[in-house]
Amino acid sequence: MSVGRVLEHANGVTGPTGVTGVASLKALIPHRFPMLLVDRVLEVEPGDRIVCLKAVTCNEPWYQQLPDDTPDSGYAYPTALLVESWCQSAALLAAWDQPREVVADQVALFGGISGIQVHGPVLPGDLLRHEVRISRALEGTWFFEGTTTTADGRQVLVVESVMTALRPSSVLMPPAREQDSGAEAPGVKVPV
Repeated sequence: MSVGRVLEHANGVTGPTGVTGVASLKALIPHRFPMLLVDRVLEVEPGDRIVCLKAVTCNEPWYQQLPDDTPDSGYAYPTALLVESWCQSAALLAAWDQPREVVADQVALFGGISGIQVHGPVLPGDLLRHEVRISRALEGTWFFEGTTTTADGRQVLVVESVMTALRPSSVLMPPAREQDSGAEAPGVKVPV
């Protein structure tokens, strides 16, 4: 199956070169503005690997409070967001070939991350290419590894291992509480 066909299978719509855009990403992961940090899927081999793009711009919310005299180095993309963007690519790979009705009720839970290496700053204008591979898969749980490079070939992130699990969103709901009966707790006086 070609990459373009795989992309079409996953979202029903492809771009002119077989890329998957934002509308399709929103069908797979719950992230929205300002925390949807993947712009496109370029390649995917379900159950194996994915390549995603993130364009960093100076119009992102985390730059809005910087004073006008901030030097270029002050616009370094936050490392936590760089890692989050890569992890969203991993979540897309985990959800890619799951049935829509299953994905709609699932959340990606990240359970651990190790071996993170950041190699230099990412600045507005950089186009990030996240390459994510599944290194191990168990029932509903995946271990990922990969890298992020800029359009000019600079490697800015290496990830040795990230663990994620797709679970029903209902497991995150707090247990139902009993309705307040109006009775006072033992030893507690309620003023009237």
